[in-house]
Amino acid sequence: MDIITTDTLWVIIATILVMLMQAGFSLVEVGYTRAKNAVNIVMKNFVDFSVGSLIFWFVGFGLMFGTDISSLLGTPDFFFTHSYGHLGLSISDSTMLIFQTVFAATAATIVSGAIAERTKFSTYIIITAVIYPISGHWVWGGGWLSTLETPFHDFAGSSVVHSVGAWVALAGAIIVGPRIGKYGKQVNAIPGHNLMYGGLGVLILWFGWFGFNGGSQLAATGSDNALAISTILINTNLSASAGALSVLFLTWFKYGKPGLSLTLNGALGGLVAVTAGCDIFTPLGSVITGALAGIILVYAVDFIDKKLRIDDPVGAISVHGVCGAFGTLMVGLLASEGGLFYGGGGALLMTQFIGVMSIGAWAFSTGYLLFTVLKKTMGVRVSAEEEKAGLDISEHGESIYN
Repeated sequence: MDIITTDTLWVIIATILVMLMQAGFSLVEVGYTRAKNAVNIVMKNFVDFSVGSLIFWFVGFGLMFGTDISSLLGTPDFFFTHSYGHLGLSISDSTMLIFQTVFAATAATIVSGAIAERTKFSTYIIITAVIYPISGHWVWGGGWLSTLETPFHDFAGSSVVHSVGAWVALAGAIIVGPRIGKYGKQVNAIPGHNLMYGGLGVLILWFGWFGFNGGSQLAATGSDNALAISTILINTNLSASAGALSVLFLTWFKYGKPGLSLTLNGALGGLVAVTAGCDIFTPLGSVITGALAGIILVYAVDFIDKKLRIDDPVGAISVHGVCGAFGTLMVGLLASEGGLFYGGGGALLMTQFIGVMSIGAWAFSTGYLLFTVLKKTMGVRVSAEEEKAGLDISEHGESIYN
């Protein structure tokens, strides 16, 4: 096979793996929430992909990868009609479109979990259509973060994808407010109804992440690309394993018993954290990143829930936001080329900090504005009676369990 065919085939396989992550997200969110809202959550995950695919094809891809305008956004390209030879890729434009489409859907899906069990379905459809491509252009489309003297490095999207979704989710959780009964004089746990779904979902996500990170190499031809993909997959797996085990032992020590739900999120935290630097971390650096991400995750979940009193049923803000930002910063420390601990000085770390803060500010502020507008126009929350009955019946007229 020629180079273009081989590279295209690899990215298409990776695309299929990333699309499967939608199933993983669905299972995690259903398992971590109550049975009476399961239909609503599955519907939102279908809408993520369906609406996100159409919007990204219609306008999002151009805004992200079109010819640069003032280092802020790409030239709009309605219905994907332009050529993208300026990207210098060995894969076709259409292959890049479908690969990035599944990334855009991932960013939108993250929002779903944090505002689950009390948000109007009609409102959520609008949320999936905006925000991701602009900050994505800054990093992957030739925008200002990629043209700094020391360029910002986020290989597969710890910040570009995961933190963006999480900071929008944080804004949404604040505007929508907590579930009924969550907070009073004390913080009340609202357990999910099926952790088997959660465990299976995390394993599917872990599997799909090999496509998420490995596919971001965007080429498979030649020994250099083959070696790079192998390294990326090893680092991805090691970080996830370290994240899961660090949470397992920490919760065992902290609470007296190893908790399943947090351990599952620990694996996800390790996956999110390593995504920014999986191409330039050593295996040891990946283990360190994943293990620390797991520890930070436990305290982040506790802080957001008990101190800030922000209701996030699945821990999406901690997993994707906090661990995503942390992993992006770790590139500045542990990158085998340019990292502070490898003799590279502090330039890359400073760039990573600027990128984390800029992307976070963009996603949170635009998300907060969007949710505020929707709250004052359409309304973002179901009634108390509908929430108590469950969104499956009130929003969809059917139950997932009959």
